[in-house]
Amino acid sequence: MTSRRLLTLPLVALLGVSLAGCATPDSTTGQRVGTAAAVGAATGAVVGAISGGFLRSTLVGAAAGAAGGFVYDQIKKSQEND
Repeated sequence: MTSRRLLTLPLVALLGVSLAGCATPDSTTGQRVGTAAAVGAATGAVVGAISGGFLRSTLVGAAAGAAGGFVYDQIKKSQEND
């Protein structure tokens, strides 16, 4: 691993965590999607740092996490309405 990748990984994780906190307190959808996107980005960054393709893995992880967070949110909301 290059030193550049080692420095980028914590920055991406910090950015993801800070973006996850940007949702309004009333918006459970925003919170869930943001948190899942941050976790996905961090996971993708780790995989990318190990295997190569750091940026692509980070973006794919963020997108997959956001999609998963949205689906999870919709499932939870439908269970609350039953």
